[in-house]
Amino acid sequence: MKRKLIFASALTSLIATLVIGAASAQNPSDAAFDNANDNASFLQCGTKEPTEREKRLIENNSRRMREMRVAADPSAGNERLAGSVAINVYFHVITNRKGAGNITQTMIDNQIKVLNDSFKGLTGGAATPFTFQLVSVDRTQNDQWFSAVIGSRAERQMKNALHKGTARDLNFYTNGMGQNLLGWATFPWDYAGAPTMDGVVCHYQSLPGGNLSPFNLGDTATHEVGHWLGLYHTFQGGCTLTNDEVADTNAQASSTSGCPVGRDSCQIDGPGRLDPIENFMDYSTDSCMYLFTAGQSVRMDDKHSVYRF
Repeated sequence: MKRKLIFASALTSLIATLVIGAASAQNPSDAAFDNANDNASFLQCGTKEPTEREKRLIENNSRRMREMRVAADPSAGNERLAGSVAINVYFHVITNRKGAGNITQTMIDNQIKVLNDSFKGLTGGAATPFTFQLVSVDRTQNDQWFSAVIGSRAERQMKNALHKGTARDLNFYTNGMGQNLLGWATFPWDYAGAPTMDGVVCHYQSLPGGNLSPFNLGDTATHEVGHWLGLYHTFQGGCTLTNDEVADTNAQASSTSGCPVGRDSCQIDGPGRLDPIENFMDYSTDSCMYLFTAGQSVRMDDKHSVYRF
């Protein structure tokens, strides 16, 4: 017990810088964020990409926290088995007063199935440790929350009112977000600074059976949950050796549009190493993306065990 208390104290000290950063990121000028998101005009995903300096801080802190966890409990360093980590999902459906956004229970159930198939590797990729189980569904009619975007006052109000569970639980929100966004997520290391803001938000029409073709097979959620578990975009950092901090995802200069088979936008890692357009963390159309890599599975397992234990 003493070792665990020492670890908890050290852990609190280590993440102080991340807490400060996350808190400030979640409290920008309301006027600026209610009217504009600097990612929205050209990104499908509104999740904020860290700068290279922020990324180095995150990776260094993650490493040190991992070392302390293993020192306190050697078994914490073991990679967990495929399907061994069950994540409870609290599903929050936001509608407007005209009823838009009131998705069916079948759509919700199908979305959970898409998540499980994707993270189990049933669509062709690596089998990760994670499975998802729906715990509850609530429905809220609120015009402001229905159009909420990342960083807005409405997002904070929505999440502060509806968030359930702990760092281990997934709060999944659907609404009719504007600004050409399909969704956004928080990262695991954001939780300490803003617990009630934790979770993913997806456009309700991106769920299986929605109308946002070709982004209506449920993979927006898979992408955002990947962020929630610690993954960056595969094009994070562009043509760099570290790019998304995963060794088995080939570097790519920019995000993918459509499904350009054979695209090779980077030569830094050698010719013939094609862009990972089939990866859930790119921007390909839903029918084009179908996998996480083994390296991404290891990273998600690591970040979850460090920040969401």
